[in-house]
Amino acid sequence: MNCAITSNDIKIESWNQLVDEVYHESWKPSLERFRSDYAFRGLSDARYRLENSFLRNCGNRPDLEYHILRNFRKYARTRDTNQTSTQLRALVLAQHHGLSTRLLDWTYSPFVAMHFATSNTEKFDIDGVIWQLDFVKVNSLVPKELKLLLDEEKCNAFTVEMLESKFPTVQMLDETVGGGNVLFFEPPSLDDRIVNQFALLSVMTNATGILDHWLVKHPEVYRRLIIPAELKWEVRDKLDQANITERVLFPGLDGLASWLKRHYQPKTL
Repeated sequence: MNCAITSNDIKIESWNQLVDEVYHESWKPSLERFRSDYAFRGLSDARYRLENSFLRNCGNRPDLEYHILRNFRKYARTRDTNQTSTQLRALVLAQHHGLSTRLLDWTYSPFVAMHFATSNTEKFDIDGVIWQLDFVKVNSLVPKELKLLLDEEKCNAFTVEMLESKFPTVQMLDETVGGGNVLFFEPPSLDDRIVNQFALLSVMTNATGILDHWLVKHPEVYRRLIIPAELKWEVRDKLDQANITERVLFPGLDGLASWLKRHYQPKTL
């Protein structure tokens, strides 16, 4: 089962090509180092949209976001109360524990993205995809007030601390950036899972916004690497050999069990 190829799509034909493409434009002459400006998101089905879980769960009811987040902050029991001290921190913690939010998970690691594109063996008859978004370009499109934060810190991605210093509520962020826009920020290192997955998050200033719609207006900031169904087993086996597995990305017994279950699944099953 294949997806339609667009002008921003690259149809991958081999493992070597995949590795080359994820490091597209990563060489920085001024630094004489390889430093990619891309964030990566791997999906098992190339037809999936960049649609947040809040929209999938609540439909076109942005008013419900406030109530979900309010109750999460009220009932969440954490050893560190600082984790829910602001709306944005609570939003990150909620996303991390599976609550439906407006956030989308990304990673700085192309190999982590490859993992998520090939971890579901039930989708091995369907083309997968790795989205590459130039988060530096995306963050350069925010209003001046936000760009000053990046300039002051001399960095390319926001942090929770940077955003909450100016915007104590999600509503204030929405009003400043403008509805339907997007930015990338780094989550706090809540646990080993976030650290090992080299996590990065995107947030749209509209709880029910769909990132695909924004990208139509900004085709210069993204690429899609289409991983054909027939290549998934090879990619998966080579990632396992490189120790890019559930055992590492989801530390603990749950991750170990998921890895063993998939790793010993016969190809002909």
